[in-house]
Amino acid sequence: MIVVIDYKTANIGSMLNMLNKAGVQARVATQAHQLDGATQIILPGIGHFDTCAKNLRQLGFVEPLLQKVEQNKTPLLGVCVGAQLLTHGSEEGDQPGLGLIDAHVKRFAPSPDYKIPHMGWNQVTPQRTHTLFMGPDHLMIPDWRFYFVHSYYMQCQNAQNVLATAVHGQEFACAIGREHIAGLQFHPEKSHRFGLAVLKNFAQRGLSIQGGH
Repeated sequence: MIVVIDYKTANIGSMLNMLNKAGVQARVATQAHQLDGATQIILPGIGHFDTCAKNLRQLGFVEPLLQKVEQNKTPLLGVCVGAQLLTHGSEEGDQPGLGLIDAHVKRFAPSPDYKIPHMGWNQVTPQRTHTLFMGPDHLMIPDWRFYFVHSYYMQCQNAQNVLATAVHGQEFACAIGREHIAGLQFHPEKSHRFGLAVLKNFAQRGLSIQGGH
């Protein structure tokens, strides 16, 4: 059973609707004990990094979530600010992230050549052979398009943690991960057939880099 964490900083309805379209059973956790029984977890998030981090802690989710992910090896998919929370922290604030992936969140540098926030559809290029970006024949699909809304991006310390990139003034990591953990800067729940495919992959194939690459 996929459990979507509701810590009052995301449009949970959109995620549940897309999971329903994907034919995936999911339920919402508004309290930490509701993570019990989760076989997979989605951590969404919209808005300010510090607000999301504080809400997650104040509602008591952090320790149970870390136990599920680190000790029980439950697959975890972060989305938007939920993905950024997987890192050590963000230039947007001073709250610590979960530290599950060795990365930090940076702000796009101001430029007359592109707008901030990065908003709208953009092409995504997988950099690893990963279950999230596979087609029905188990082969990688090279070209994906997803919907973005963000002013900050994730910067990994280790290139092996970069699952996919996009370009907005610069190339940046739009999907990061290791082992059974992944974060998506884009919104699969707003990305029509592309988002549907990624969420189906998460539900059916879990999270792993294929072939150890």
